[in-house]
Formats: sequence, structure tokens, C-alpha cells
Amino acid sequence: MRWPPYEHIFFDCDSTLTAVEGIDILAEMAGKKWRVEVLTNAAMDGKLDLAEVYAKRLQAIKPTQEQIREIRRIYKRHIVADAREVIAALQALGHQVYIISGGLAEPVAEFGVHLGVPRSHIRAVHVDYNRLAGRWWEAPPPDADAPPPGHYLDYEEGALTISDGKAQIVRELLAEQHGEPDAVSGRSLLIGDGSSDLLAGKGVDLFVGYGGVVERPRVRQEAPVFLHSTSLAPLLLLAAGPAIGRRLQDTPHHAIFEKGLQLIQTGALSFNHDKLKSKFFQAIHATYQTVHSGTN
Repeated sequence: MRWPPYEHIFFDCDSTLTAVEGIDILAEMAGKKWRVEVLTNAAMDGKLDLAEVYAKRLQAIKPTQEQIREIRRIYKRHIVADAREVIAALQALGHQVYIISGGLAEPVAEFGVHLGVPRSHIRAVHVDYNRLAGRWWEAPPPDADAPPPGHYLDYEEGALTISDGKAQIVRELLAEQHGEPDAVSGRSLLIGDGSSDLLAGKGVDLFVGYGGVVERPRVRQEAPVFLHSTSLAPLLLLAAGPAIGRRLQDTPHHAIFEKGLQLIQTGALSFNHDKLKSKFFQAIHATYQTVHSGTN
């Protein structure tokens, strides 16, 4: 049985492509780790809307621009296993890869580019800083309550700062690919760990919950497909279809296909839809026979 591929692959960033939450790193720098983690987890678990906690977290931390830039380096040091390899294989196969994140734009964008994702395919939340510095006497009088120069001032509210907003960004990115709002072709898949990602599932053809960093009960219970392994390798077969093993033979990407296949065969995926599960594993079985019959 054939498993059709997904042309457009959307990744969450924090706790999906990197094993950290950027906002929690900032909170730790500010000595407010516990307070902010409680808010982050409540939003990611679907107990609070992201809009209720977004401003509170940043106001509690008041990060500097340099601290926010430091997240870029921390993201890179905590790349989720095989994230880079899966993205490279998908792109080699002709798939479009995107990152949609409620994280801060500067570090998310640089990290995404580091992984090989085009900057035009990355969306995150922009922040403003207090620019009052240097020849301050030539500027308007400072607000007594304003943060020091170079500190966080405000963020850009929008679809990525509410729990049910990512689906809108998916639609916008797909429309940009095809030039017209309704001229979208190709199936789409989104993978992420949080409640906002689960809600964004209505904007794609398949949502894959990711529990390799944090396994959130609601996402585990409601995602059509859930990936348990720390490695993202099994996603390659879900996104491109098991049959791509033949296309990847004798290429640098065949090793990540084989790893994904092995992880799937040892229980890396679970399904909450029996028909979806049956269809995928029938395709896996046919592919496994094909791939290995040529190596015997």
C-alpha cells in the first residue's frame, strides 16, 4: 500500500528542533526560572492560552538583547538528534521545510538558517528594545519606567503569541509559495510538542506530536501520530513516505532513512487512528521487504 508524501513540512522550534525552551533559558539568566517555567508548561499543556502568559513572562524577565542573542548559541548546542539530517534529506527529495515558532525571532531565525531552512520559511515573534543610549540628551526625555538601553521593551502581538494562531501562519506560508491565497497544492505536515502545535493541526493534512524532549499528555492523547524517540529520523518516513528508501540508496541520506526505519520497527511511533496506522505499517512492510531484498 502506498503512503503519499507531504510536500510541505512545518517544524516547531523549542523542544522539537532544539531540546530547550528559549524563554526558560532567559528566565534562568534572570533568576526567575521556576516562575516562568510554570507559565510555559501551563501554556504548552493547554491549561492557559499562550496570550495569557506571553507578556507576563517577558515582563518578569526583561531580557537584554545580548541575552536573547545568547539563545542562538544555546539552541545550537542542544540540537535534537538527527534534526539537521532529516531536514537535509527532505530538501534533497524536493520537500519544502519551514519553522513556525512562538519563540523570539532573532535566535529562532539564526538557528533555522543554521539547520538549512531558508530565512523566508521561518516565522517567530519579533521584539523591540529600548534604544535610548549614547547622546541621550538629544532624544526626548526618557520614561522613568522604561527599561535600561538595550533591554526588552515590547513584543509584536500576533498569531504566534496566542495558542490557536499557528494554523494561520501555515496558511500564509502556503499561500506565499503559490502566489495566491487559495492556490495551495501539495499535502502538509506539522510536528511539534505543545498545545499550540496540536491546535495548528487543523491547518495541515497531518499533525505529528513530538515527545522526544517533553511528552505532554494532551498532545500524546490527541495527536493522530506521536513520535516517542529522541531522534527525528522516523519523521523522514512519515513525511516523504517509506518508498523513498529506494531513491535515497547510494546517497548520503540513506543512513538517516535506515535509522528511521529501525526506530519505527522498535516502537518509535504510536497512532491514535487505526486506519492511519494500518496504512502506514502496510507501506512500511512493503518498503522493508523491498529495501532489504536488494541487500541479501
